[in-house]
Amino acid sequence: MSGRLRVVIAKPGLDGHDRGAKVVARALRDAGMEVIYTGLHQTPEQIVRTALQEDAAAIGLSVLSGAHMTLFAQLMELLREQEATDIVVFGGGIIPDDDIPELERMGVAKIFTPGANTQDIVEWVRQQA
Repeated sequence: MSGRLRVVIAKPGLDGHDRGAKVVARALRDAGMEVIYTGLHQTPEQIVRTALQEDAAAIGLSVLSGAHMTLFAQLMELLREQEATDIVVFGGGIIPDDDIPELERMGVAKIFTPGANTQDIVEWVRQQA
């Protein structure tokens, strides 16, 4: 392994808009991280399996579909089942501010809302993962 920080960026569920995920993936890659982008329509099971296979330090989910509470809950539960809670989970997309405290209680480390600066995301991932 190269020693570079490995991050899985994923688009769970039926949401077909991945521009934001690709922008974040590119920013992390440009900052020297190894990024595994899973593509569209991934299940939480597929995302966790990829993170485990790739020995990822972090998983970033992009959710615009409104299903963020369910998708993050499933992902966090699967990580617990796999005893992989050391993988840092963060997310972004269209997520109401009122939902962020509950996501944090689930174990999601950070939610980046629309307009978040990619450099801030890069720095946060470096510090957390």
